[in-house]
Amino acid sequence: MDPAPAPISGPPPLRERLTVPVLAFGGILMAVMQTVVVPLLPDLPRLTGASPAAVSWMVTATLLAGAVLTPVLGRAGDMYGKRRVLLIALGLMTGGSVLCALTSDIRILIAARALQGAAAAVVPLSISILRDELPPHRTGSAVALMSSTVGIGAALGLPLAALIVQYANWHVMFWATSALGALGLSLAWWAVRESPVRAPGRFDALGALGLAAGLISLLLGVSQGGQWGWGSARVVGLFGGAVAILGLWTWHQLRTGRPLVDLRLAAGRRVGLPHVAALFTGFAFYANSLVTAQLVQAPVATGYGLGLSIVATGLCMLPNGVIMLLFSPVSARVSTTRGPRVTLAIGGVVLALGYAVRIADSTDLWVILVGAAVVSTGTTLAYSALPTLILRAVPPGATASANGVNVLMRTIGQAVSSAAVAAVLVHHTTRVGGAAVPSLSGYRIAFAMAGTVALVATAVALAVPSDRGREDLTAGGAVQVATTKGV
Repeated sequence: MDPAPAPISGPPPLRERLTVPVLAFGGILMAVMQTVVVPLLPDLPRLTGASPAAVSWMVTATLLAGAVLTPVLGRAGDMYGKRRVLLIALGLMTGGSVLCALTSDIRILIAARALQGAAAAVVPLSISILRDELPPHRTGSAVALMSSTVGIGAALGLPLAALIVQYANWHVMFWATSALGALGLSLAWWAVRESPVRAPGRFDALGALGLAAGLISLLLGVSQGGQWGWGSARVVGLFGGAVAILGLWTWHQLRTGRPLVDLRLAAGRRVGLPHVAALFTGFAFYANSLVTAQLVQAPVATGYGLGLSIVATGLCMLPNGVIMLLFSPVSARVSTTRGPRVTLAIGGVVLALGYAVRIADSTDLWVILVGAAVVSTGTTLAYSALPTLILRAVPPGATASANGVNVLMRTIGQAVSSAAVAAVLVHHTTRVGGAAVPSLSGYRIAFAMAGTVALVATAVALAVPSDRGREDLTAGGAVQVATTKGV
């Protein structure tokens, strides 16, 4: 008797084909939500009747909430389902945007922006879903694209917000982001399947509260140190409280059976060093965005400024997003052929080269754009390699929480970068029309600082153990994931 013919496998269903684009759209939305408020900041005191100090919390609240919720929601995703928690994060992001559209009360606006901070967990949750759902040969490129959405969304958000703010009521911007958020939430609900890979257990609520208190104390001190004074009682108290709380939190994590963050796993070189590299890479990347926007908007009378409008500044940032989109598959190929640690190291070197261009010439627009583009290329290489390193080093049941910690380290690096750049520019000023503005030497010092940190990230990347024989994204990794799914 002839054997039955093998079934003909047709193309995957539409939902499966759209999983990667839908998740990438969610990552872009997350970055857009973080940046759209930037063009509004100078006008918000007048529009809301609040002080500039209160208005600055529109950014700080999102940063703090994102830092706290990213590892918490990552752990919840590993335990209760990554799709479920992803939908919650997108829902909180969209709800926060609707609240911003409905009010001019600065207190509600700040609370709504804190809700939007939950979207920071979208990228690590999505990366974990991709590992669980995609075949091994597609995972690398999909993870690289997902990592690049942070820069793509930031590059798109600034010009979009600037155009709306210039030509329409500022509430229209939040209505637009609400519609985009609702679209992203609907698409994710339709296209993304729930991953069967779980790490069941009891959620560490005490660990979540301790981490939240420690991170808020640390990041609040970093973000407000320049305004309150680095030696002020408030800032010193916050840093002292952060050390004490995080010390107790570490003790609790090492003693509990089901910790929020597996510190023993994170302490290993395969996981710990990529976390350290994420901290330095976040610092180096963020300086480019901060300084470029300020430099091109500086008055022409400074001798270096170009006096560009907010809209023109946003358009200058747009090519960086395109570069990150185009280079994400290149990064995936380098990681496949040479390994992600090599990709991360190359990314750090390219970042440093970009800042060398910025130091050489920061007065001609085309050179500024070239330098920023080189920095964006290095960022793409580094950011796409970091989650791949994490995926290869942790078991399937810990991917969301481990990537959440990695994103947290990038966030801390960005916060420290913001404070460090501000401190440098405040101490290097020149007088223009009776007002103090940052000097060109101050910008160059900021570039040199960021470039040096990028080289440190390169050194850390080279210290990561080689993963020859531990290719979790190759066939061996596929067997491991498939075995976990079958349990």
